Amino acid sequence: MGSGTSSRKRKRAALPVGDVASFARRLRADPGRPPVPLLVVRLRDLERIAWREGRAAARAVERRSLRSFVATASRTLRATDLLAHDDESEDFMAALISPTRCTGAAAAPADCRATLARLASAMQSVDGMRVETGWTMLAGAGGDVRLADAVESALERGARERERYAFFSTIGHELRTPLTSIRGYLETVLEEELDPATARRFLEVARTEAMRLGRLLESMFDISMLDLRSGDERNHRCALVPAIGAALSTVAPIATAARATVVQADCTPAEVAIEVDRLSQILINVLENAIKHGRDCGRIAVSSVLLDERYVEIRVDDDGPGVATDERESVFSLATRGNSARGAGSGLGLAVVRLLAERAGGEADVVDSPWGGARFRVRLPVSR
Repeated sequence: MGSGTSSRKRKRAALPVGDVASFARRLRADPGRPPVPLLVVRLRDLERIAWREGRAAARAVERRSLRSFVATASRTLRATDLLAHDDESEDFMAALISPTRCTGAAAAPADCRATLARLASAMQSVDGMRVETGWTMLAGAGGDVRLADAVESALERGARERERYAFFSTIGHELRTPLTSIRGYLETVLEEELDPATARRFLEVARTEAMRLGRLLESMFDISMLDLRSGDERNHRCALVPAIGAALSTVAPIATAARATVVQADCTPAEVAIEVDRLSQILINVLENAIKHGRDCGRIAVSSVLLDERYVEIRVDDDGPGVATDERESVFSLATRGNSARGAGSGLGLAVVRLLAERAGGEADVVDSPWGGARFRVRLPVSR
């Protein structure tokens, strides 16, 4: 048995932390280096602490966060990896320039996410700090400006990954509900002696749930594949007024069931630069949202107006409870519903609307309606 010193695990030396300028210089020192992962952790609360408790208190928290970052990185990363801290933006960075032990290549995305999770968990435990994380592949920082762009790109990727993780977690729960209902009603019809009227009613419920399941799957496919589709939506042409009429026909049964009145108001006879199925999906999702979350026996109107020679705006007004000001962005996020939302829903429809509108070069938002409820606006480019 060896000595106590040799039997004890040696403590790893802390990795040095450089400023952003030296960090960028070291990355530029080897122009032939292949792209390496850049991990970013950004503190979110320092400005709030500085405002409430003073700059000295914020700096003290920052120093404790830095110690936690360095300690966790030193246990997790390789000795030749690089660390940096930006005092101006509260960003903590790690460049994984060392090849992995198992493959000899750059760290895989799963490794980047796992390392970020460890760094974030350790730093969040310091004074209950909130952090943003993300990663990207850095192909040699040509200067501080490009490094700053890479940091923002990493944080944007992190936000998208967290949003999609939350989406798929939610959609898994949403899919189980109609599946359980379908199975229960079908098993009852097959295993029990039911009168024809009851059997038909159970089958109709199963069909309705199957249709809801199909809509959930379509939304999931749209969101997961939207960024992978080739081509440009703006190469398409679609007549707006006929598409609005078709969408109204599609949602008519839902409106009847909700005792809602849905009408087509003044509409600009324009052609928009989007594929017809995508436009139909936008219109149907916005109208269904208004029907489901408007008031009982409410009114809904769809109209359109030419904003200028470049854009046309589709407007869907309702006289329901509206959308609170602080929720007008979150209602377009994946698997998010407003606090005032009524009826069943998965929180996917409006997320799909915004994604499709943005892919076509437009945008979607919500404001107050002249009727007292919500006005959802979708701006799309005019076809040229």
